[in-house]
Amino acid sequence: MTKNSVTSKVDAIPKARFDFVPLLLIAALALLALPLIGSPSTWATLTVAGLAMGLIIFIIASGLTLVFGLMDVLNFGHGVFIALGAFMATTVLGAMSGFTASPSLISNLIAVALACVVGMAVAAAVGLVFERVLVRPVYGMHLKQILITMGGMIIGEELIKLIWGAQMIPLPLPEALRGSLLFGDVAVEKFRILACLAGLLVFILLLWLLNRTKLGLLIRAGVQDREMVESLGYRIRRLFIGVFVGGSALAGLGGVMWGMYQQSVTPQIGAQVNTLIFIVIIIGGLGSTLGCFVGALAVGLLANYCGFLAPKLALFSNIALMVAILLWRPQGLYPVTNR
Repeated sequence: MTKNSVTSKVDAIPKARFDFVPLLLIAALALLALPLIGSPSTWATLTVAGLAMGLIIFIIASGLTLVFGLMDVLNFGHGVFIALGAFMATTVLGAMSGFTASPSLISNLIAVALACVVGMAVAAAVGLVFERVLVRPVYGMHLKQILITMGGMIIGEELIKLIWGAQMIPLPLPEALRGSLLFGDVAVEKFRILACLAGLLVFILLLWLLNRTKLGLLIRAGVQDREMVESLGYRIRRLFIGVFVGGSALAGLGGVMWGMYQQSVTPQIGAQVNTLIFIVIIIGGLGSTLGCFVGALAVGLLANYCGFLAPKLALFSNIALMVAILLWRPQGLYPVTNR
């Protein structure tokens, strides 16, 4: 047996024809909202805002769907890493007030980039401890995973209160990222453009990593046949630890972006968005990166459209969307059939 067996093992997985129907769902949702909203400029503004919200949600949820899809771990403590990213953003951006108060876009982007790097690093370090102490003893036991990771999230929130306090902390946007750009009659907030670019970059990098690199090849082969990959000398456990740490880092990045999106941070910020994250990964198909991307866009668009047309309906619009999609496709938009 040679290392080429890894390639042949993955290549042996049946390649299905790509399904474009879920992508058409996004377009249908946007086109359906146009006549209901009436004003094309208002519709365009809401659409861009919804896409930005959806892409931030994707960054947050991509870490969790990666961990579940590749490690079969239900981490209900994912919100801790989101909160850590958000609070590190308040600390870093507060310390760099000279950069954030500057009208220079470059100075503002440097401050935001540093906040993202620090948020990801701290979330990754805590994720490593989280995996070793809480998750490792309950591999393969979903019920225990849910209970112990929820307990870990509660402990994490209390530690955050101990360090940063229990009160809400404002997180104003850097000077150059405030306000909107006008494209004719369409107003697009500057930060939402940055959020869209960040979300698309994370999506492209994840697809490239999982489908075009040796590391992604080994991860996918390890999911299919762990014993075979280990027999070739690769340490799958270390590889999966890296996946968990990477998922935690993505949650930290999403926490930075979500905190800036909300422009305020509380210790419960991770728990508040946890339900939304699980709705997204269930809609997309548990463990599917592409499904998570499409599901996040659908959730973001629907939340913004409903918030404008019927604010009371927006409270449960995402759950209604999840129910409708599961009635149509019980396994989600892009189910992962081989694990």
